[in-house]
Amino acid sequence: MKVLAIQSSPNSDGLTATTAKKFLEGAQSMGHETELINLNDQVIKKCKACDGGWGQCRREGTCILEDDFQAIREKIDGADALLFATPVYWWDISESSKTFLDRLRRCETHFGFERYKDKVSVGIAAAGGSGNGAARALYLLEEYLKRLGFKAFDLVTITQRNKGHKLPMLVEAGKRVFS
Repeated sequence: MKVLAIQSSPNSDGLTATTAKKFLEGAQSMGHETELINLNDQVIKKCKACDGGWGQCRREGTCILEDDFQAIREKIDGADALLFATPVYWWDISESSKTFLDRLRRCETHFGFERYKDKVSVGIAAAGGSGNGAARALYLLEEYLKRLGFKAFDLVTITQRNKGHKLPMLVEAGKRVFS
């Protein structure tokens, strides 16, 4: 089985990236194929809402913008599970998360949000500072993943205070994602 993790923090060694790496560590230990995408290392343009919001994405399920979006989308298509980790910025998911998920949501409208119904997802909201806003950001991430059709395996908030017990839990979750 294949697990794709997308982390959307500009800090590839910070708390958000570490959560994705720990989950993948658990999945790898069970023999699953894994891949980590650092979303901020990709070029993802903002949706232009072509044709008044009824553009090619809604008519054909593809986007006219030329960037790294389609390649990531194909990796999601080829995975059996998706982990999406976002840092918490002002009680919200990151800007790069919103940009990517908005485009994905718009393209999946064409398919009636059915293409990912057999895929499990894990959503993580990592609050590195005060820890405030993690629950709200996770709720917003959960709404995106549900709307896209994913089945939730787990939803996790993590902060600097609770990372001591949450990071080992994520390794264990990675081991059990397909059980």
